[in-house]
Amino acid sequence: MTRALIALALSAAAAVAAADPAFDAVFVDRTLRVDYVHVGDASSESATLDQLYEQGAWAGSTTSVIDELNLGRYMVKVYDLATNRLIFSKGFDSYFGEYRTTSAALAGARRAYHETVLMPMPRGKVQFTLEARDRSLVFRRFFDIVIDPAAIEVNREGPRGDAEALTFLDSGDPHQKVDILFVAEGYTGADRAKFKGDAERLTKLMFAQEPYKSRRALFNVRGIYKASADRGCDEPSHGSYKRTVVGSSFDSLGVYRYLLVEDNRALRDLAAHAPYDALYILVNTARYGGGGIYNWYCTTTSNNQYTDYVFLHEFGHSFAGLADEYYASTTAYNEFYPRGSEPLEANITALLNPPKVKWSTLLSPGIQVPTRWEKADFDKMDSEYQKVREEVQQKIAALKRAGGGPALEKLEAESERMAADHAKKVDEYLAASKYAGKVGVFEGAGYSSGGLYRPSVDCIMFSKGVKPFCPVCQAAIVRVIESYAR
Repeated sequence: MTRALIALALSAAAAVAAADPAFDAVFVDRTLRVDYVHVGDASSESATLDQLYEQGAWAGSTTSVIDELNLGRYMVKVYDLATNRLIFSKGFDSYFGEYRTTSAALAGARRAYHETVLMPMPRGKVQFTLEARDRSLVFRRFFDIVIDPAAIEVNREGPRGDAEALTFLDSGDPHQKVDILFVAEGYTGADRAKFKGDAERLTKLMFAQEPYKSRRALFNVRGIYKASADRGCDEPSHGSYKRTVVGSSFDSLGVYRYLLVEDNRALRDLAAHAPYDALYILVNTARYGGGGIYNWYCTTTSNNQYTDYVFLHEFGHSFAGLADEYYASTTAYNEFYPRGSEPLEANITALLNPPKVKWSTLLSPGIQVPTRWEKADFDKMDSEYQKVREEVQQKIAALKRAGGGPALEKLEAESERMAADHAKKVDEYLAASKYAGKVGVFEGAGYSSGGLYRPSVDCIMFSKGVKPFCPVCQAAIVRVIESYAR
């Protein structure tokens, strides 16, 4: 065991004394990891238990174990079997939840995804249930099982394999803090210092940005380093595959820039070496891309000109459940937000009951609802760029499959220059809007040009660049922080 792991173990042991009395009555201050397989398509889903694990001290709150945020398309609920009392719940989204909105799922192609729920270790038998929202966003149970924490089937062998735990910010007891864990992906044995530097740089970036800046003392940030055999990650459309510790891959759900991890078991085995509430997979490549799934994990690449933007944007998804506010870029989703239903996310609305809006207390005085911004000219400028970008990405993929060379290097450089030029044009256009800096109800959000609305003309959830979260997004992030930390 490394010194860092010993220090974490001692910190976790000390945290036992901080457990809330009500928590202590029903839970032991350990973590129960429930692994299961989620199977289905767009019209049906089911799950089956894979494995139960006892892990280290519980990293989450001991006072807020019932989820009151009403976020996520899934919910785990745990009931004490003796009293039928709800003792734990948590909302989340998942890779499967995104898959089921794709054309393949709509056509009936069933797929299986390995998933994990972490919860405090119960003292007695519990009923563990999983619920999914229907098109009306009402929860329907699709899986339940009785779990006996004393059963011999619970794996108690401890973290698997070797890994090094690093600490980048230590603000105290994990029970009372948001615990972020960076996972090194595609960093070789020669890249340990690079991972440490990348994680330190991004930690510094996060706490230079509100609302994190003024709440820095509410966070712990750690890292897990394990060497990968190769640098980078899989790039299937480029014909490139790498041997890495958690198997991250571009082209997830068929979108070239979408970077996710399908080897959930490997990811959770690695993450088990440290306490965490939020996972951030840091991928050692210069390519643009990332991904974020609420209460699941998020990814970013380490060396791109937009790494800082992607880092903050994707954490907004995975930690705070914020929606994408953009609507022009290619996605794999079909009706991700069903018509006639109000999205769960705090930063977009279907405006089903105008002029009432979910962020009414933050609206700028006297602003029109909906707010007629300079959308037509913006759409023309952006659609022209998106068309060219897609063509360039297809050419890059073809050149990579053909073996690369000078032509590839030139085209990749041109693609980066085009992205920077377009981002600058977007920033200048939106900054010149008469609504810049105001909170209103602006049409165009959630992958839809019409029928969905966002709170501000611009925000880090709308366009590229390290820029402020709008007031509505900041308020949503604060609400989640306060559910973990004090």
